[in-house]
Amino acid sequence: MSKPAKIVVFLIGLLHLYLCVFEMFLWEARGPIVFPGFSALHADFFQMTKAIAANQGLYNGILAVALLWAAFIRDSLWQRRISLYLLAGVLVAGIYGAVTVDTKILFAQAIPATVGLALILFLKSRNTATAS
Repeated sequence: MSKPAKIVVFLIGLLHLYLCVFEMFLWEARGPIVFPGFSALHADFFQMTKAIAANQGLYNGILAVALLWAAFIRDSLWQRRISLYLLAGVLVAGIYGAVTVDTKILFAQAIPATVGLALILFLKSRNTATAS
């Protein structure tokens, strides 16, 4: 995998680590700032949904660890395959989130995943000619 692709996979892993912390530990404090429209639904919306957000955050944490690990896999073929799989999952989740929750998710998750997928698919690493 090319160095730019590895960097993007790593950065997306860091993004999902942030999402994990946000959803598991900062939901009630930062949630109303990030998603101001939800407070209009119910005054206690973020307090009422903190367990659901924490569960979602746990999944983002698992995804974060997998993406960070993928950036350091030594076997270039497996690094490419696993990164493609994980980024495709992020892309699908980002599109779904943009349609069902908030369009900001498209820019935070789906577009970075698309960039990562494009870099993996279209930029060849100099030392991984067999990884195609």
